[in-house]
Amino acid sequence: MTQKSFYILLLVSTLFTSCIPIKDLVYLQDKNNTEEQSSIAQVSSKPYRLQVNDVISVNIKAIDPKLVAIFNTTESATTAKSETGLYFDGFTIDDHGNIRMPILGEINVIGYTLEEVRVKIEKKLLEEYFKSEANIFVTVKLAGFRYTINGEVGSTGTKTLFQTHVNIMEAIANAGDITTVGNRKEVTIIRQTPTGVQMNNIDLTDANVMKSPYYNLQPNDYIYIKPLRQKAWGTGQTGIQSIGTVITLLSLATTVYLILKN
Repeated sequence: MTQKSFYILLLVSTLFTSCIPIKDLVYLQDKNNTEEQSSIAQVSSKPYRLQVNDVISVNIKAIDPKLVAIFNTTESATTAKSETGLYFDGFTIDDHGNIRMPILGEINVIGYTLEEVRVKIEKKLLEEYFKSEANIFVTVKLAGFRYTINGEVGSTGTKTLFQTHVNIMEAIANAGDITTVGNRKEVTIIRQTPTGVQMNNIDLTDANVMKSPYYNLQPNDYIYIKPLRQKAWGTGQTGIQSIGTVITLLSLATTVYLILKN
């Protein structure tokens, strides 16, 4: 094999091994190659059940606001709250699974859904403090949808979204999207449940991921985006970058050869 043929072979092999295929970068592809666009039915997500250290916001209203003012926290009447405000004015679930509310005292909420907690508080108010004519209206919400994302994304860390439901695509978009060298085919989700920790990998390049129970996130989920092998190789993420790497290596090799020859 001549020296010229060797360099051409080196260039071609580097391009094929270092470039990231477009199919590894596109989300939600139809990998069944069906001619007609198929509709993907999402798996209905189970209601989230509260866990220790969750923070919930409870707001109690009535026809006469003065009747329920003592049951609410200081800033509960405020329409918009910051994340910090929700943390300090919300109710944190302690290690025993309880929240401590004004007048009502300790209420066990561990393992309950938000709707079940709402019914529980409303029932307690009607049985012990009010009559049905007071038209008690109770609202129970999580103090923000919190999740943590790490790895090959634009912005890592713990994020908070003020909405009820968040799917994996929304969470990644909120974190600045996956970088070019992030592995979209093996996104790891670690989920804390009352029965223990669950860990699962999902493929975001496959449209069928929307059928996965991990497509819709739950509060406090941890998301990890693994790097592709191309990042470790450092040869470049595109064909142009790979060619530049090869040219640099060839220039270095030529320089060393000339120095040794002379």
